[in-house]
Amino acid sequence: MTGSSWPEGSQAHKAAESGTRYGNSMPQTRLTVLSGPSGVGKSTVVAELRRAHPQVWLSVSVTTRKPRPGETHGVEYFFADDAEFDRLIAAGELLEWAEFAGNRYGTPRDAVVDRLATATPTLLEIDLQGARQVRASMPDALLVFLAPPSWEELERRLRGRGTEPPDVIARRLEAGLVEMAAEKEFDVTLVNTSVQDVCQALIALMAEADN
Repeated sequence: MTGSSWPEGSQAHKAAESGTRYGNSMPQTRLTVLSGPSGVGKSTVVAELRRAHPQVWLSVSVTTRKPRPGETHGVEYFFADDAEFDRLIAAGELLEWAEFAGNRYGTPRDAVVDRLATATPTLLEIDLQGARQVRASMPDALLVFLAPPSWEELERRLRGRGTEPPDVIARRLEAGLVEMAAEKEFDVTLVNTSVQDVCQALIALMAEADN
């Protein structure tokens, strides 16, 4: 595969109150990044956001992780081997990339740049390392931190998945402590007490980012 194939702070409350401002069009040229600790519910929020606002374009990451049952290349992820991932890094084709639990994940650069150039509302769902790289290369990006209601709730969600062995869960919990401490690096924090409320707040923030 070649590179051309990669196709509740006050701010959060204010955003939630204004979350119904969008109709079917949402002009936006500022990249929005959603990050937070593993298990906080980023994927659930993004799935609901895209269901309610299909005009939002979500970047599909490339990963060296093997596909899980039901996953399709180009839908959940672009799946690549280590050699191809090395090539993407060397060619500068990744906006950001990071390694976790022995696998690498990255965002194809050109697809993001192309969407922003056409004023398409563009969202990245990435981890802390990736968010820091985006901030370095695109300092105007809006970085949104998704926080759990409490550490106990985050731990409950991670252990309740039932899809990963105990050693992976332990690594995720350890990483979660580091990720929670990085909240201050972000522009806005949204607390995931309600998926619908978070989606409304995120949409409002994406609107305000260009005003």
